[in-house]
Amino acid sequence: MAENGARGLDVFDSSPAQSFRMAAADVLRGVADTEVGGNWRLPRRRSTAPPVIRVVDRFLTGVLDLRAVELNYLLEFERCRFERPPDLRQAKLPGVEFRQCWLPGLAGRNLTSANDLSLDGCTVEGMVDLTDSDIGGSVTLRDSRLREPGGLALHADRTKVAGALLAYGIRTEGEVRMAGARISGNCNFSGAALHNPAGFSLNGNGMLVGGNLLCGVWAETDQHFTAHGTVMLPNARISSAFTMRRAALHAGEDRSEPDLVDPHADPHAALVLDRITVSGDVELDRGFTSAGTLRMLNASVGGTLSLSGARLDAVRTQEGNTEPVGRGRAVHLDGAEIGGDVAARQLEMKGQFRMVDATVRGSLVLDGSTLDNPLADTVLANRCRVGSNFSAREANVAGVLELRAVHIGANLDLRGSRLIQPGQYRHQPGEKSSVDIGGATIGRDLICAKGHKEFVAHGGVRTRRAQIGRMANFAGAVLGDKLDSHALNALGMQVPELVLTPVSPPKGKVTLRGASCTSLDDNETFWSATGRIDLEDFRYDSLRHSIDPQDDPAVLRRLRWLRQAMRHRYRPGPYDQLAALLRASGNEEHASTVLMEKQRLRYIAVAEGTRVVGPLVLLWSWLQRSMVGYGYRPGRALGWLVVSWVLGSTYFATGTALTVINADDTLEWNPWLFTIDLIVPIVDFGNKNRWQTHGASQWIASGLIVSGWVLATTVAAGLTRMLKR
Repeated sequence: MAENGARGLDVFDSSPAQSFRMAAADVLRGVADTEVGGNWRLPRRRSTAPPVIRVVDRFLTGVLDLRAVELNYLLEFERCRFERPPDLRQAKLPGVEFRQCWLPGLAGRNLTSANDLSLDGCTVEGMVDLTDSDIGGSVTLRDSRLREPGGLALHADRTKVAGALLAYGIRTEGEVRMAGARISGNCNFSGAALHNPAGFSLNGNGMLVGGNLLCGVWAETDQHFTAHGTVMLPNARISSAFTMRRAALHAGEDRSEPDLVDPHADPHAALVLDRITVSGDVELDRGFTSAGTLRMLNASVGGTLSLSGARLDAVRTQEGNTEPVGRGRAVHLDGAEIGGDVAARQLEMKGQFRMVDATVRGSLVLDGSTLDNPLADTVLANRCRVGSNFSAREANVAGVLELRAVHIGANLDLRGSRLIQPGQYRHQPGEKSSVDIGGATIGRDLICAKGHKEFVAHGGVRTRRAQIGRMANFAGAVLGDKLDSHALNALGMQVPELVLTPVSPPKGKVTLRGASCTSLDDNETFWSATGRIDLEDFRYDSLRHSIDPQDDPAVLRRLRWLRQAMRHRYRPGPYDQLAALLRASGNEEHASTVLMEKQRLRYIAVAEGTRVVGPLVLLWSWLQRSMVGYGYRPGRALGWLVVSWVLGSTYFATGTALTVINADDTLEWNPWLFTIDLIVPIVDFGNKNRWQTHGASQWIASGLIVSGWVLATTVAAGLTRMLKR
């Protein structure tokens, strides 16, 4: 039919003037006559293009019935209003275009179009049904309005599109359903506004996109993509990038069930990408907002997952109640595989960031982010594998970073971050640690140190049995805020270099039991922890600041630190460790000082356990310490031998004469030789058996013999050790 010259039809006018009315059946009037040889011809755009049937500014009454029709004419409708939904089911057409039209729906199930199918600028008050259709060109829905509240606004299951699906600026009320659709080019919903709060705003379960899936900003109008209702894209395959930059998602109505028992369910999900495969990047950043969970279970992303600058809110409120009723998962990435980085700088999140058993081949970056999930796990990444760095510098976290058994190729960097409100364990008493990396393997450094500001962990840090490749750094840290909890729990941690130089004394207990390091860098602030420090079986091979053999105050200071750390309880292990370290560095005298202190505390502990003979134990301890240094100062024994010799000789020289045992013996009296004969055991100079002692002299002689045995054997043992060395 030739184009009518009338202009100015208002497609929203349900009762236009009679001059605009036309029977829908008349659209194909004359087509049959032309095909049998009539003189009526339709214009062609090009010699190779099919002829065109073009209708402009018409109110088409009745039904445009092309069901199962095979037509060689391109259909174009511009500024037309349809009284009944056009019926294109099973039709085979060169192409169909509706521009700025009003339709009560469109029936296009199993439609075959050799070229484009266009609904540009149209308003459709009913369902657009393109189920199982096959479009040889592109499908364009640019700036259209599709309304079917509570139903399917666009039904395009299993639709095949050889070109692109272009839905710039589309506005929908109802579900856009494209399950199993196959789109060879781009699928572009930039600037779209999808509204279906009671269900899915976009359902693309299993869809295949040969190019990019774009749900971002429409550059021409600067409109951004919005969806009120879940965007459902599980099992989708996207050959290039998936972009939702500056998009705004809202999960819609809460569809949670009261008897829900699945711990992995997310009933308040705004975006579902389970098992999705994206060959390129996934961009949910630069102003992207979501009121609901971003769910990507077992997803596969070839490039980077970007959340930088996004604002995620998983806090739910009930109607009429401004207080939150719960914090769910803001991000759920369990089992996901990310080929590049997870970039989430400056992320603002309320809820949990969960990525258990996920794999990130690049870095995971949360620098400068604000993560709010108080009294719960803010980041839950147990058994996660990160190929490069896990970085959360200068982040503000309310809640816990739980990273148990993670594998990180390079650094876990929490420099300058602040972690507060860790909460309690659910199944055991006690407060959670703000950072928990129990059983983790870190290729290079664990950095819980000062950056532009201090690292603060109110719940402390837990590194039980962690394996760290190079350094664990707590320089400038503030650990713990409660005396009855752990400030640092490093039981069994293995690390070459350990830096324990916090800016303030740790508040709470510190556990280094079973930990080991090659180099230890510490300060008095650490050893002044408000709780007890468990040092049993803590091994360190060297000190960052070694002790000079002439620096006696340094050894005494470190012994004071040990006593203070263990709350004056006797534990031999830490003293043996320090002594072994000093001895290995050739500092034998200071090692002996440490071991003497160990023995002193041992006797104090024995005396406290045996109150009856406690004073005698302490006296014996004092005698050993002062006379022989518990055997570690044999030089003192030699000095006491000389003193005993001088005092004994003086006594026998000035005291009462002794009785000669054998008058026939001609040995002359010499008090010096007599005394040394008493003191030195085994060796006999022939004097002690020549004269008989009596009275006080007998007791003094016996005392000299006993002292001689003790002191001489001590000197002999010391000389033996010296000769061995």
